[in-house]
Amino acid sequence: MKFLKLIPIIFISLGILSPTNTVYADGEDPNNYKVLSSANKKLSITNVQTFLREGDTLIKSGEFDKAKVSFDKARSLAKQLAGFYGDLNGSFRGLDARIPKEMAEKGKKSLQIWAESNARLAALYKSKKQPEVAVPLLVEIIRLMSPNSSEGKEAYKNLIQLGFVETPYRGL
Repeated sequence: MKFLKLIPIIFISLGILSPTNTVYADGEDPNNYKVLSSANKKLSITNVQTFLREGDTLIKSGEFDKAKVSFDKARSLAKQLAGFYGDLNGSFRGLDARIPKEMAEKGKKSLQIWAESNARLAALYKSKKQPEVAVPLLVEIIRLMSPNSSEGKEAYKNLIQLGFVETPYRGL
């Protein structure tokens, strides 16, 4: 039984459990332990923005199919982030007011960039004469952001241009 108590001491003396074997988020700084706090994180609004910029660059160079893939990635990630922030917001409501407040702010940003991703995709589909694919994206923008938001108003204008709706919105 005493031998079992010696096992951790042996590991420490051999360096197996040594803090020098610790891996940090940025590789060097022991104070930076938050893997997702770096600028190139995968689950971030920054990454969604990167996909959008990449798509814009591809549009300018005429590579529409690659731009669509990039915009789809941006949309998918933004949708995922909005869901995660919403879930955390609801889970902590009534327990610690700071957490729902932070999640609401991040959730709002993710909804805005989700709507932006939808708008870019809808514009791409409009230019490719595929209104049947653009319409659901535009309707989703209105649902996400409300008809009174600038994004919602712009989406509704596009729905009128496509002939999907005819009644002008008085809030325009």
